[in-house]
Amino acid sequence: MPKAKVSQSSNQFSGQSSSASRTPVKINTGGTPKWYKGLMFFFILAGLLYLVINYLAGPSIPFMRDLQAWNYGIGFGLFILGLLMTMGWR
Repeated sequence: MPKAKVSQSSNQFSGQSSSASRTPVKINTGGTPKWYKGLMFFFILAGLLYLVINYLAGPSIPFMRDLQAWNYGIGFGLFILGLLMTMGWR
């Protein structure tokens, strides 16, 4: 089977560019602070705990009874906030 001919100009763009034209990028190697990890797990557990308390004792707690279906939004909102924070954790 015949091979395709490759022109000289296409070799120029195949990753053989000079390193002098690149700009250095600062890489964050320090990781995230310890409080970030604690806050992330706090939001996840607070959302989960809020949903469990709402399910078990929601009708007997006055402010949860008044919020009705908004309790699910609060619980899932806290949980999702914690999960979104995991994307910034290194």
